[in-house]
Amino acid sequence: MSRLSLRGQLLQMILALLAGLGLGLVYSWFLSPVTYVDASPAILRSDFKDQYRIVIAASYASTQNLDRARVRLELLGDVDPIGELSAQAQRMLASGEPFDKARPLAQLATDLNQGFASILTPTEFTILNTPQDGFVISGTETQSSESTPIDATPMDVTLTPFPTVLFEQTPLTPVVAETVTPRPTFTPIPGPGAPFTLVGQDTVCTPGSQQGLLQFILMDSRRKQVAGIEIIVTWSQGEDRFFTGFKPELGNGYADFVMEADTVYSIRVVAGGAFVPDIFTPTCTDPNGVSYRGGLLLTFQQP
Repeated sequence: MSRLSLRGQLLQMILALLAGLGLGLVYSWFLSPVTYVDASPAILRSDFKDQYRIVIAASYASTQNLDRARVRLELLGDVDPIGELSAQAQRMLASGEPFDKARPLAQLATDLNQGFASILTPTEFTILNTPQDGFVISGTETQSSESTPIDATPMDVTLTPFPTVLFEQTPLTPVVAETVTPRPTFTPIPGPGAPFTLVGQDTVCTPGSQQGLLQFILMDSRRKQVAGIEIIVTWSQGEDRFFTGFKPELGNGYADFVMEADTVYSIRVVAGGAFVPDIFTPTCTDPNGVSYRGGLLLTFQQP
């Protein structure tokens, strides 16, 4: 067999492979593309997973069905679903989105961490008192009227439905609506007038930890940590706002802030208006005598 015939056969094989590849691509892309049916949410992109968590949190805020929300989150295949919820809420706040949009994610993370729903929506029931139908009684000997049920009417009287031309018409009594006051339900977020007072200010000296870390713990009167409380930290060059409850692994009432060196801060808890001035980074010393910047732990509690 000559070299020319071998080259021709090789060229035909290459053309056949290219033609088969082209036909396969046309068939798979245009004629019969891949269609996903009942695919798992775990294969979604990260941004689609974020939207999925927002929908789950919104549904939970409406139904308070914690078990269903937990099952739905498991479909995403996250190693730490609670941590992912908290991290997404922090990303949303850092990007400038309003807290009302990130709050359902934080609340779901808090409830999953504590194991029960902490906010229940009461249902009001309205009872209507409907007046009974009245009748005017006309006697044969006396002209008087009084209301009486039909089955208690004597034989010598007749019932005339009003209005009647013999007597002055009495206006109907208006319908009175009585609203049953709903039973109070527990919520971890205090009301506007619930004050927080500073009950502890401790220096934290832990070598190797985050330097200048300002930590907050907010508790109610029963010493139960409270999520969703806004804290404002101000200094000469700016201001920062954040909320408790976005790190439920450290506590529902936990929040933190990193302080800079040689900077004096002022702290204000929005609920109740607690104010703590002159906060700065303390200086700590390790066992070898080396100085480093420590941290502070501020504990607030409702009286």
